Amino acid sequence: MKYMMMVLASQADYDAQSGKGAEGIPEWSQKDLQAMFDHMGAINNDLAESGELIDAQGLAEPAQTRLISRGKNGVEITDGPYGETKEMLAGYWLLDCASFERVTEIAARVLECPTPANSPDYPIVVRPIGEVPDTVES
Repeated sequence: MKYMMMVLASQADYDAQSGKGAEGIPEWSQKDLQAMFDHMGAINNDLAESGELIDAQGLAEPAQTRLISRGKNGVEITDGPYGETKEMLAGYWLLDCASFERVTEIAARVLECPTPANSPDYPIVVRPIGEVPDTVES
């Protein structure tokens, strides 16, 4: 079964990783960043070796986001970040795992990622990818 496993973050988290901490979000050092990259890299390597990894990507900061929506006068385009949004998708894995239990184990491992003390904790979101039936009745 295929799953999408998603990690969340806020613009302030990206700022902290760039050396600009804020209230409640400590600044990341180069050592902190390297520990995170090492942890995530080890997970990716293990998933590639097991054949469960389809794709994994970190996403650019929310400040580089664009929202395209339908407005009263047609298409509206808004640049991010969005004040009403606490956190956004920061990265994802596309996985092919034998069970929901297995992808849950992987998500728990991601949660063990080292971060600076007092950093915000975000949940990992896991969603099965819908299977399209072989035949569709009309």
